[in-house]
Amino acid sequence: MIVHRKTLAEAIVFEGLGLHSGVPVVATVHPGGGGIWFRCESERVEAIPANVSDTRRCTRLGGIATIEHLMSALAGSEITDVEVELTAPELPAMDGSALPFWTDLSAAAKAELGEVEKPDLFTRVFAQEGGASIGIALGTGRGRYEFQSDRDWPYEQSFETEDMLRDYGSQIAPARTTAFHHEIEMARQAGLGRGLDESSVLVLGPTGCVNAARFENELPRHKLLDLMGDLYLAGVPMRTLSIVGQRSGHRLNVEAASRLAAAMARP
Repeated sequence: MIVHRKTLAEAIVFEGLGLHSGVPVVATVHPGGGGIWFRCESERVEAIPANVSDTRRCTRLGGIATIEHLMSALAGSEITDVEVELTAPELPAMDGSALPFWTDLSAAAKAELGEVEKPDLFTRVFAQEGGASIGIALGTGRGRYEFQSDRDWPYEQSFETEDMLRDYGSQIAPARTTAFHHEIEMARQAGLGRGLDESSVLVLGPTGCVNAARFENELPRHKLLDLMGDLYLAGVPMRTLSIVGQRSGHRLNVEAASRLAAAMARP
């Protein structure tokens, strides 16, 4: 496959509160030329699966947390090379979705960095843990996510698109982080979600959404958003893949990204 490397023509600035920490942070996305990198103070880390340090509640690169929404927006806008500079070690929550990131990234002027030839994905990549699974194959950008729960509403929901890039801005990027109502107090006590409020998180109650949903199936749309961001750690364009996720979280997403990167690296 031919990968068209692309970066920004000039820097873009995002400001807000860290999604979990609640600490004010400025994220400046600079033009790049050697992949996707995140830096905060003296730490600089490349966005690749091997550098993921934690997957509990978010995806963390070294000491830099919650990179998945920006990574998803980069995947959705097909930007391959940037340097993300942070004033605090967590990405801003924005509105709980990837839409603010994608809106500015997709509208920004770009700089072409040439073409790189990579091998096509020659085999199906599969990752499974318990009842969760992710399947990846050579494709044309199809994405599907199936949410299933034995104890919590909505029990089963799914979202599917034949073209993740075509539908990203309108159907995937606006989907917000979700939380189950019975978990909120426990999350607060654990210091999680401090950068979110009732407008930036979809709260799921025993029989329905506690606050207004952007989509009837907003939960699986956000899960696909996260999956795209985590898989982009492998550096593979979404337009060349077909992906299906079921009950997966960041841990399995990153494992799938690692297996995808390994499959692409084989001679």
